[in-house]
Amino acid sequence: MAIHPLVGQAASGVLPDWAVANEARRAHIHRVAELLASWADGLGLEEEERVRWLAAAYLHDALRNADPETLRRGVPPELAARPGPLLHGPAAAERMWVEGVRDGELLRAVAYHTLGHPELGALGRALYAADFLEPGRDLLNSWRQGLRARMPGDLNAVVRDVLGARITYLVGRGSPLRPETVAFWNALVAEAP
Repeated sequence: MAIHPLVGQAASGVLPDWAVANEARRAHIHRVAELLASWADGLGLEEEERVRWLAAAYLHDALRNADPETLRRGVPPELAARPGPLLHGPAAAERMWVEGVRDGELLRAVAYHTLGHPELGALGRALYAADFLEPGRDLLNSWRQGLRARMPGDLNAVVRDVLGARITYLVGRGSPLRPETVAFWNALVAEAP
């Protein structure tokens, strides 16, 4: 598969002109990209796959600081009812699609990096984990460091641990669980040895 120019530019750290990401968000994006690059190298991924992983890192929060109501108008109708903080991934994936990116796995990874999805492959799962585990997040640092140390060789188990912690947090707050998140959990558990 040929790499789309938007994907190639993103992999080199150049965000699209439609990106809305402040300085702090760009620093987060860069830390996620560093993690994914090291994991891709640790897995010995071919260059094309490594480019896709880096592009996912740089594009996942490209619209994180955009106005949620503006984003709501730019996503498919079935996604428009999501809470504002959950719109930036689908909106970025939609922008990528409009610009001609047809890499379904990459689009799904960007769209569902906040919620998870049962159809996420290695790229999407790695992005889901890296977004949560990047070292700039100042919460449960030794636990996160331990999870990072298990990567990339223990990807599915680490993703299951991250997802389990996020679900526990949401349940503890009395928050509803999104169907995609529950289905992601069920898919991970079904795959576990």
